[in-house]
Amino acid sequence: MNRNRWILAALLVLLAIALLDRGGQDGWFSSLSGDSKGSEKEPSLSAMAAEGAPKPGTAAPAFSLPGLDGKTYEVGGKRDKVLLLNFWASWCDPCKEEAPELKALAEKYKDSLDIYAVNVTLYDKLDEAKAFVKEYGYTFPVLLDEKEEAYRMFNGIAFPTNVLIDEQGVIRDIIVGVIPPEELEAKIKNLI
Repeated sequence: MNRNRWILAALLVLLAIALLDRGGQDGWFSSLSGDSKGSEKEPSLSAMAAEGAPKPGTAAPAFSLPGLDGKTYEVGGKRDKVLLLNFWASWCDPCKEEAPELKALAEKYKDSLDIYAVNVTLYDKLDEAKAFVKEYGYTFPVLLDEKEEAYRMFNGIAFPTNVLIDEQGVIRDIIVGVIPPEELEAKIKNLI
C-alpha cells in the first residue's frame, strides 16, 4: 500500500512538471524532450511534400508513360491543347465521385483540352483500374504509373490530384482532392 502511494506521488509530480512546461518555457523537461525555445520545429508532412514540388507558374516535369491502349504518352514542353493530368486509383471514393465530371469535360472540350487519367498503378491493381475505366466510360487516355514515378514528380500526397498545364507546358493549378464540378470547369475555361 505504501509503495502505491509513492508511485502515485511520482506520477503527480511528473504530471505537474509536464503541465508547467507546456507553455513552451525553457525547463529541464523541455530539454529532455528535445523541444527548446531556440530550436526550429519539424516541418509538417504537407510542408515536406510541397518542398521541391513543381508549383503553379513553373514548367511541368517531363515524363512518358504507357497507356492502357498500348501507346506511349508524353508530358512536358509545349502542347497543342491545355492538359489536365488526373492522378487516381480505382479504390479512391473521391476519384469515383469526379469520374463522370471528367468524362463530361473531355467530351465538352475535346477540341481544346486533353485529359490524361494517370492511374498510380503501384497503389492499385491493374484489373481493378481497367474495370474502373470501363465502368465510367473513359474515352481519354489512361496512363499507367506503375512505379509511381510521375506521381512522385508532383509530390503526390492524395487521390485525386489534378494538375492543369497550359499549352506552353507551364503548370497553372494543382488541385488536391475533389472540388465542385463548376469550379473545375471554370479553371479549365480560364486556360482555353
